[in-house]
Amino acid sequence: MNQQIFQTPIAYLKGVGASRADVLQKELGISNFADLLRHFPFRYIDRTRFYKVKELNPDLPNVQLIVRLRSKEILGEKHTKRLVAQVYDDTGVMELAWFQGVRWVEKILIPGKAYIIFGKPGSFNGKTQMAHPEIERYSPEALKERGNMTLQPAYSSTEKLKAFQLDSKGIQHLVANLLEQCAKDIQENLPETLLKQFKLMGRKEAYWNIHFPADAATLAAATNRLKFEELFFIQFKLLKNKALRTLKFKGNVFGSVGEYFNTFYRDKLPFALTNAQKRVLKEIRQDTQRGVQMNRLLQGDVGSGKTVVALMSMLLAIDNGFQTCIMAPTEILATQHYASIKSLIDDDFLEVALLTGSTSAKARRVLHQKLESGELKILIGTHALIEDKVQFKNLGFVVIDEQHRFGVEQRARLWRKNAVPPHVLVMTATPIPRTLAMTLYGDLDISIIDELPAGRKPIETLHYYETQRLRMFGFMKEEIAKGRQIYVVYPLIKESETLDLKNLTDGIEVMAREFPLPQYRICIVHGKMKAAEKQMEMERFVSGHAHIMVATTVIEVGVNVPNASVMIIENAERFGLSQLHQLRGRVGRGAEQSYCILMSSHKLSHDGKIRLDTMVKTNNGFEISEIDLQLRGPGNIEGTQQSGVLDLKLANLATDQQLLMICRKCVEDIFAEDPRLELPQHAILNQATQLPDGGLSWDKIS
Repeated sequence: MNQQIFQTPIAYLKGVGASRADVLQKELGISNFADLLRHFPFRYIDRTRFYKVKELNPDLPNVQLIVRLRSKEILGEKHTKRLVAQVYDDTGVMELAWFQGVRWVEKILIPGKAYIIFGKPGSFNGKTQMAHPEIERYSPEALKERGNMTLQPAYSSTEKLKAFQLDSKGIQHLVANLLEQCAKDIQENLPETLLKQFKLMGRKEAYWNIHFPADAATLAAATNRLKFEELFFIQFKLLKNKALRTLKFKGNVFGSVGEYFNTFYRDKLPFALTNAQKRVLKEIRQDTQRGVQMNRLLQGDVGSGKTVVALMSMLLAIDNGFQTCIMAPTEILATQHYASIKSLIDDDFLEVALLTGSTSAKARRVLHQKLESGELKILIGTHALIEDKVQFKNLGFVVIDEQHRFGVEQRARLWRKNAVPPHVLVMTATPIPRTLAMTLYGDLDISIIDELPAGRKPIETLHYYETQRLRMFGFMKEEIAKGRQIYVVYPLIKESETLDLKNLTDGIEVMAREFPLPQYRICIVHGKMKAAEKQMEMERFVSGHAHIMVATTVIEVGVNVPNASVMIIENAERFGLSQLHQLRGRVGRGAEQSYCILMSSHKLSHDGKIRLDTMVKTNNGFEISEIDLQLRGPGNIEGTQQSGVLDLKLANLATDQQLLMICRKCVEDIFAEDPRLELPQHAILNQATQLPDGGLSWDKIS
């Protein structure tokens, strides 16, 4: 069988050619045979039954009938011409109408002949009518040839494609040509044992039936088979990478818990560790004793104490003679980590350095020397850490914060800073649903901090409508009178003509009127400000000089002011759940009761209401992330765009969770039995993932 055929440029398929190939590539990303075969129908039109005229009503979807033409007539003047036809069956009469292509349709309509019509039934002047139906001559032979007694595929198309006669029907003809030519070359890629265990349809049969199903049951079986394959190979590639890394990359052994770790734990830790933090530290300790490079994801809600866990893990590395670093995606976040760690350890105990784009040349020279000599043990920074000039003497432990904001190559450059790859701890404050974590980070071991430090009070979340604004102002004044500070977040900087949103500029004016100087002081932070201005305004708030910070979502991460007890989010219905949760996490960092007020208009969409109700109901980030996944789908969750694995054609991580779990378990069992995939029954899996790009494999999805 010729598997290479699926790499054939689409121009060489019968019915395509150069101009159609160009528009298919530009509009749908279809460049070869494999791409077209995976351009699956987005719905199916039920052609399995014929209706009678008397059964029609405007509530029905598209339906088909066999009718005979009684009469036809062109009505109206030049620009308002329409074709009206009377048709009938043995139960009644109805009207067909065309407002475009009038002359062409009129030519093919012959009174007395029978036709199959297909379209959306409607009503006009009390009569049953169908506007612009599809129409074809009826004969029993034509019915068989055309496959009308099936679920017919509907394919996504565009206006440009339609100009090349590539509407849904046109694409359907191309897919039919492709299957007739190449179906014999579709090879099986799953072991026979899995096909039998899960009663999966064969691969060739599945591709044929997802495009041209005989009935609903066959379509369901074909869809299930291809979803299984899609999710299986995502997990297979992730776990294969993990298995290869375990075999290939040895890791430094952190054999002892020494002076730095013990002194910090005994004398400097400002609070008792939670059980969750202790559990994660134990998992990291075990990983770093196995002689294999650690790759662990640490998930924890905002304020759950991930930084302390990261620091204590780094102290463990330092006790064993290694240097450590933290890489954060933004200067604000890197500076935040630096400030947090400096507040926990002073220079007398251990020097901590910060490296960002703003670090002066003089400071860099000193820092580089200390790194190369091994004197500097903890370096915190941004992408600046991966510059070639930054050389460690013995890098043993790397913390990457919000990994999804870094590319694969950026992370790999950090690992190559040492002869033996350093242990890697990836941290995220964005709670990730279990299925998404298994897909995005399936090759990592996962740790979760699922409890807040003792003494933290849950943030109370309230939803106020615009009519309750005066009540909100009164509450703000009460909190300021207690010595607290307040964030007010807006979604936009300037007024948008298309979106009726509160904006920062107007918001500042309103705040200035309601909270006049000198009694109240307001600072302003938004993304269009210069870094120095932004820093100055933030420092006014951090120092307590300003009572209210009016800001855009630039403060979503990296601002830590324990005295700030209120977060007000304007037009909260316009934010995603994950973003609302991140913003809420800016307060509740001190011992005092904190509040989050969600302001919205009375006009709320169904999803908008669910988001705000969810925020009021729960502070649990993982629960929130599951609801967010259901509402938005995996492709829109923050950080998934870079992953490459979420360009799923059929499977849906929100609705196919059970199938994903099954696939994951299958793959885990395979690698537990055969880590190097040397058994004969697993040869088929190696072949499937080693095909060149463009082959009919799932190779491109990881």
